[in-house]
Amino acid sequence: MDLELMTNSFPKLLSATMVTLKLLSVSLIIGLFIGLFFAILRMNKNLFINKFAYGYSYIFRGTPLLVQIFIIYFGLGQIEYLRSTFLWVVLKEPYWCAIIAFSLNTGAYTSEILRSAFQTIKPGFIEAGKSLGLPRKFIFYKIQIPIAIKQSLPAYGNEIILMLKGTSLASTVTLMDLTGVAKYIISTTFKPVEVFIVAGGIYLFMTFVIHNFIKYLEKKFSYQ
Repeated sequence: MDLELMTNSFPKLLSATMVTLKLLSVSLIIGLFIGLFFAILRMNKNLFINKFAYGYSYIFRGTPLLVQIFIIYFGLGQIEYLRSTFLWVVLKEPYWCAIIAFSLNTGAYTSEILRSAFQTIKPGFIEAGKSLGLPRKFIFYKIQIPIAIKQSLPAYGNEIILMLKGTSLASTVTLMDLTGVAKYIISTTFKPVEVFIVAGGIYLFMTFVIHNFIKYLEKKFSYQ
């Protein structure tokens, strides 16, 4: 076991962790809005709108994230029309292609998490709001959404952790995230075990922090 290599690799991998955290945070923020939007569509009584939202969720939950990244990064670049539009400014960059893929993927899972949370809200809460003469939008934003977020925290916490591990696939489109830098170090030292132990330890620490933060939020909301 080359302890010197592990010590020397740590600062480089820690620096690359910032790229991983940026990918994760931006994707989760965008994915949360996408998920909320499609969760609302899933509850719509219009059959076409409902099936459209279901189709989006089914496709992105039913196909591997790696395939989605490849289609967006390599596939869309082969469409000549897109290369002549303003979209090419975004699609030619591996960073933004990864963000798009991660956001759409986590958005699909988030939509199902929020949909199930909305459906578990007791009708009495909504009826109480109506009896007070509160507008429908007020009931939705001030009553339904807070309750849904509280109930979906455990499942959404798992989704955050899964998304964190999923960001390692960004290295397949030349992004130098934590896994990408680890692969680069391995290609120059030919010692994968030591490097991946350090990289895995960093991923494990981030997972530990996220897990305990979600537990803290669950306890905090349980007293409200």
